[in-house]
This record gives sequence, C-alpha cells and structure tokens, in this order.
Amino acid sequence: MSDISTPLTVREVKALDRTGGDTFTSVLLIKRLTERPTKTGNPFLSVELGDKTGTFNCNCFSDNPAFEFFKALKEGSVVRIEAKVDYYQNRFSPRLLRAEEINSEQLADSALMANLVETAPEDADKLWAEFQEHIASITHAELRATVQAVFDEISEIFRTAPAALAMHHAYRHGLLEHTCHMARACKALAPLYPEIDADLAMAGILLHDTGKVVEYQGALSTARSRKGILQGHVVLGYQLARKAGIKTKLNPDLLERLEHIILSHQGELEWGAAVIAATPEAVFVAKIDDLDAKMGMVQRLLRQAGENDEFSDKHLGLNSQLLLSKAQK
Repeated sequence: MSDISTPLTVREVKALDRTGGDTFTSVLLIKRLTERPTKTGNPFLSVELGDKTGTFNCNCFSDNPAFEFFKALKEGSVVRIEAKVDYYQNRFSPRLLRAEEINSEQLADSALMANLVETAPEDADKLWAEFQEHIASITHAELRATVQAVFDEISEIFRTAPAALAMHHAYRHGLLEHTCHMARACKALAPLYPEIDADLAMAGILLHDTGKVVEYQGALSTARSRKGILQGHVVLGYQLARKAGIKTKLNPDLLERLEHIILSHQGELEWGAAVIAATPEAVFVAKIDDLDAKMGMVQRLLRQAGENDEFSDKHLGLNSQLLLSKAQK
C-alpha cells in the first residue's frame, strides 16, 4: 500500500500494483476538461490530469461530488487528489476519493511548479544557440534576413512555446526542440536530393510553425487563442513570413515559394494544410515535419513509460499502441 501522505508523480502512480487497489495522493495540473453525455444522456466530465512525468484521465459522473468540483475549475488549475488505483479496459483510470484546489500561495513553491511543468528533455539554452547557427547557415542573404526578421519579432515567445496542444512536443520549449530536430534532419538529408534548394528548405523549416506563437496561449495549460481559432497557425505563420519578406525585399519568386512551404507543411488538407505541397522544397519540408512529429510522439511515450509497461495506451497520432521495450540483440 502506498503512503497517501506523500504526493506521487504520475509515473510513480502508474507503477503501483495494478490489482492491489492502492490509495495515493498526487498534485497535478488539469490539462483538459471535457463534458460529455453518457449513453443514457446524463453528463459526465472527462478530466485529463498530469505533471511533467505523464498524464491520465479520470471520468467524473454527475452523481459524484467530484463532478461539481471539477466543473467549477478551469484548465490550468492545480489540484491535490486522493484516489484509488483502478483500470478500465486496460487503461489507467483511478477512482477519485477526494480533491482540492491548490491556491496561489502554495503554487509559489518552486519545487511544486517544477514537478508540474513538462519541458523539453534537451537544454533550452543549447537548443537556442543551435537555432541561431541554423539561421546563420542560410547562405542566401535576403532569405537569411527574412528569417532573422521574423525571429527578431517573436523569439522570446518562440523559445518557450509548445509545438502542439497534445499530439507532439506539447510542452515548454517543444516548438524550439521540434524545429531544431527538423533543421538537423534537413542538413542530413538535403545532400541526398540535389533538386532541393537547401537554403529555401532550411528557411521554410525554421519558419514553418512560427504561427503557433500566436495560435497558442497560456502558461500552465495551453489553449488556442482567438486568432488561433479564427485563422490557425498555418495562415498566421504565412503572414509573419510575408511581412518579413516584403520588409527585407526578398525577390517575389523566393517569397512565394517560402510562403508555399508554410501553407503546405501540414501535408494533407484534412491535417490543416492550406494547400498541398507543390514544390520540391515544400514536399521535402512536409515529410520531415511529419517524421519528426511522429518520432516526437514515440520519444515522449518512451520517456513516460513505467518500468513494467510493455505497451503504451493507444496514441491518436500514431493510431496504435507503442511497444516500449528495447529490441533484444
């Protein structure tokens, strides 16, 4: 039996005996709150709770006191819960016993905050220094100046922003990490494809997700802003690049090709692309983006895996469970 007086991380909780009915306490961030109807039409809340080590969902039905408690809170609130280990359809889904909100004075504890906020596993300062090198590697002067002009405007937000709400690199510094990973892939792969303009591809990679600094908002919990909902990061990033390209007098053909990379980088219209990639560089960037997004999902599932976990829960982005054990050689 776990000691309920000691708050456990999500990873520690998931390592508890699946069959023992252990009771535990945890201090967690409300990541998502979604109200849905049951088959009989009664409402219930799907509550996603998490810290830097992982997340899990709890369902609170309308006849449970926790329903009104969570309904009165907002995403980004911090709670202390007491719960009993339980699984539903082989998915960790603890049974809530008690819950209370953590106030701002308690949140002032830096150690508590550090346990709640997930960050990129790589050092953010080193990633930012690397990012500057990627900008400097662009040999075409006006393209380099265009990229620099965008980051002169957004660098402070870009350095800390997540790359997504949930799917991939969805944590502090995640956007910086994702973009650096793509830039590394670009440098490795561009020599294999001489049809690619390496400068244009690198510029497109560095700018492809810049609209997310406008699309997303929130410190502890990320949500879409008004502009994010009405326009989306693809269009917002296009606007940033166009404004910078006009300012730096980038020639119209290169600017149009750079804009096209941003508008098409999501790969498919149903994934959020404004258009389908129609230049060599746009195809190249869209495929690198998809590769790093998928591998980012894999890396996060592996980081958050418990010692005894063989498979992850099904991941929507991968459309599969992930085998978590290393290959035997």
